[in-house]
Amino acid sequence: MVPGYVEDWFAARGWSPHPHQRAVLAEHGPAALLIAPTGGGKTLAGFLPSLIDLGPAPAPGLHTLYVSPLKALAADIRRNLAVPVAEMGLAIRIEDRTGDTRPSARQRQRRDPPHILLTTPESLALMLSYEDAPRLFAGVRRVIVDEIHALAESKRGDQLMLGLARLERLAPGLRRLGLSATVEDPEALGRFLHPAGCALLLADPGPDPDIGMLATAAPPPWSGQGGRHAAADVMAEIAKARVTLVFINTRAQAELFFRALWAVNTQNLPIGLHHGSLAREVRERIEAAMAAGALRAVVSTGSLDLGIDWGDVDLVIQVGAPKNVKRLVQRIGRANHRYNAPSRALIVPANRLELLECQAALDAVRERDLDGDPRPPGPLDLLCQHILLCACAAPFAADDLFAEVRTAGPYAGLSRERFDRCLAFCATGGYALRAYDRWQRLMLRDGLWQLRDPRRARDLRMNIGTITAAETLKVRKRGGAPLGEVDEMFAASLTPGNRFLIGGQVVRYEGLRDMVVEVSPARGAEPMIAVYGGTKLAMSTRLAHRVLALLEDRARWPALPGHIGDWLDRQARVSRLPSAERLLAETFGRDGRQYLCLHGFAGRNAHQTLGLLLTRRMEEAGLEPLGFVASDASLMIWGLREVADPAALLAPGALRDGLEGWLADNAVMKRTFRSAALIAGLIDRTLPGKRRTGRQATFSSDILYDTLRRYDPGHLMLDITREEALRGLVDFDRIEEMLARTRGRVDHVRAPHVTPLAAPLLLEIGKVPIHGAAEARLLEEAAEALMAEAGDLPAPATD
Repeated sequence: MVPGYVEDWFAARGWSPHPHQRAVLAEHGPAALLIAPTGGGKTLAGFLPSLIDLGPAPAPGLHTLYVSPLKALAADIRRNLAVPVAEMGLAIRIEDRTGDTRPSARQRQRRDPPHILLTTPESLALMLSYEDAPRLFAGVRRVIVDEIHALAESKRGDQLMLGLARLERLAPGLRRLGLSATVEDPEALGRFLHPAGCALLLADPGPDPDIGMLATAAPPPWSGQGGRHAAADVMAEIAKARVTLVFINTRAQAELFFRALWAVNTQNLPIGLHHGSLAREVRERIEAAMAAGALRAVVSTGSLDLGIDWGDVDLVIQVGAPKNVKRLVQRIGRANHRYNAPSRALIVPANRLELLECQAALDAVRERDLDGDPRPPGPLDLLCQHILLCACAAPFAADDLFAEVRTAGPYAGLSRERFDRCLAFCATGGYALRAYDRWQRLMLRDGLWQLRDPRRARDLRMNIGTITAAETLKVRKRGGAPLGEVDEMFAASLTPGNRFLIGGQVVRYEGLRDMVVEVSPARGAEPMIAVYGGTKLAMSTRLAHRVLALLEDRARWPALPGHIGDWLDRQARVSRLPSAERLLAETFGRDGRQYLCLHGFAGRNAHQTLGLLLTRRMEEAGLEPLGFVASDASLMIWGLREVADPAALLAPGALRDGLEGWLADNAVMKRTFRSAALIAGLIDRTLPGKRRTGRQATFSSDILYDTLRRYDPGHLMLDITREEALRGLVDFDRIEEMLARTRGRVDHVRAPHVTPLAAPLLLEIGKVPIHGAAEARLLEEAAEALMAEAGDLPAPATD
């Protein structure tokens, strides 16, 4: 039953509730997942039951939790939700609580919580760790999880589901609602949200997007350059649109592309830059300017992927291949944020090889074919963190906590043996560490586990979180405002006078003071390229299969730009084309070196791992490898001797054995161990009054890793590290998928010279950033000469 004040509000705007909004109101089960297109009113659908439950004169206390993957999204929702609440005349308090919320406001919210609290997974975990959590959350009736697909793809989603399992114990009968526009497997996502049962509410998907490839005055380069060849063409599209979002995959590329746009912004249109390494104050200024309609465009990374409703955005431009169809659909949805209005988007390949990936992604969007990987079980390092935070709140019985954890979707299949291993680790640190007081954190008293030293709770709370990759230092103008942050190793490489880009401006490094990089404004010299944290994206398996299908289907080539069709035709003439069921291996000599090129389409991370394994095997075989370079599509290895039998190098069993030996002493394992150790609480990131630098944390984790390997090889953290490394950094599953689909079928082509498909990889070897026009022209001339060489070949020899 929809009360009159809600019906009147819709009528005053000339609206009526959409069918999926009414479906949410009619759903009374423990959990529901609403999948509706961007602009379809998902967020309002999520809040309508709460607005009705609370009514015009709500009782005090926290009623609804809204959880978002982005702080900016929580702030945006607060602004937007305030409008219907005010217009309906409801005395409902709405506040957000994120890492940016002032300590005084956090304390007040615990004493006198709002009716609706907008937060993030990390902040919810922190609030649940306090002794007063039962009082604070006892009255919660609803939890809304926005952009749930994005959370489900990372440990932040696992952290949230553990938090909701705890919350449901504190507030029995609460209802969960997940919201998303891009879900490839609704049933699996429903089980993630609530394994005991989740209703699926599917809205009309709306019209197909208006999306295409941006035609540029100059063709893309053969390699690299981040799409900067198209800056003038992109600027022309910005000038024609009302508001444009320009998405680009990495923070460094965003900085460079923003600078390239300014160089051709002859109309001096107001444009902004937004990414996660910029200072909070800078990001908030950009968000406020967008909300106020003061900007014509924003260049952004994934920091603006999700949910933020800027109704005037009428164009999205994706610069560089999206690597993932679901990500592209999400970004497209930022344009024309209106129900049943098509979103308009353009995609700009960064180089010619990316044209194939972009075309495959466009085809997938039009066919509504989303990609995605199966979700692994809940990670144990995060479970260790959760156990410690539960002890911060109150003593617990192991049986009760185990039963509670298994009600969280990612941990529904958790065994008691694995839970007990985590509990033992939390209590003592494990066999090799139990003699040290710092890891003696829990004790059993009267059948309940509790903190051995209650003062330790503060330290544990300060180290909550799942994001550990960033080893960054703040960047600040001397005597001025903060600008953002850069990678710690990049900062260590700077000397006074060096110039680099941050926030779209060139700055001069002055020195390091109190762990802050101090800079001043600079002009003139070309800047260095700063190194930022952030995710490095790899082409998804499903998208890779689509690219292979495109390569095999000559009937689709005429739709590609002419130079791409010619390039593929030359590849087919002088070598072979890759296929899904056969692995193409090319060998050729050039400039006194022997080259092996494998076109596996397994993703950059997998090819890098394969390169490490194969060069190790080649060394053992006396083939004298010198180096390798990897892309999403291919791996190229060069050395002093010819590889006569590539298939022998690729025997799956030998690769697996080689992986085990390589991982044991590899820096990848130490990096993975450090991440897991930080999440599990083995190493503190932050302590009261001090902050560890990334190098300090790495030094500590390296010592621990070597100690455990020597004295406790069966330690839980080493098992976690191996699982994480195989699944994440080295992506060995993608290698095994490639070998499984090709089943040992290797087409070995002995070419007398470089082939067209291998030529772009040669351009990557030893490449450094190109800034000036003259250098860029020389690079392009070298590329054209190389491609001419690649296309003028006699017939190859094949196995």
